Amino acid sequence: MTGADGVRHLHASALETLRGWVAPDDAQDGLRRAYVRHLLDHDDGMLVTCVPAHLTASALVLDAAGERVLLTHHRKGGFWAQFGGHVEAADRSLADAALREGREESGVEGLRLLGGGPVDLDAHDLSAAFDRCGTHLDVRYAAVAPPGAEPVASAESHDVRWFPVGAMPPGAVADIGRLVDRAREVLAQPGASSASVSSMWSMSSSSAASVSSSASSRSPSSAVADTPSR
Repeated sequence: MTGADGVRHLHASALETLRGWVAPDDAQDGLRRAYVRHLLDHDDGMLVTCVPAHLTASALVLDAAGERVLLTHHRKGGFWAQFGGHVEAADRSLADAALREGREESGVEGLRLLGGGPVDLDAHDLSAAFDRCGTHLDVRYAAVAPPGAEPVASAESHDVRWFPVGAMPPGAVADIGRLVDRAREVLAQPGASSASVSSMWSMSSSSAASVSSSASSRSPSSAVADTPSR
């Protein structure tokens, strides 16, 4: 689905996701409601054309044991963070956009999203290095990398590297610890254990083998007043 129909589908899908998401606390629910209001007010609220604020999607990537996190050193922003960026009209959903961004920016094929939806929301103002983008209303997902994944930095990054979950690098975005904690909580849930995740890779490999043989008014300022610039 492309063009105007694709954008309408994406917009409706995002509204459904955010309306149905059960936030972990009052602050997160306040952001959820602000995001919904932003989409109701702006038909293009998912896209970079909606300035200065628009929704974005990101993925925090863990290893299967939940002991390491894969981060990118953002070339434009100069900080370490999860993978993510603008939603594209061809994306089917926020989850689809987050997974695409994760694959493109990490160079890792076979990333899998964890849980049934987002794990965190974060609205943050951006520096002048991001041109017309004033505020990103980020919808964040947790993902797991396949065993032995070797990341490759994209043109958008200075570096992509694994870090122990308890040792974030200097220059990491301030809220990365919260996001790591929420991603690990999802990984620890029944059905998402490291053994289950490893089994998932085996099933995927077996299936593959079988196939081969066969405007300021646009910015929800009340939601971002206390968020740090990036």
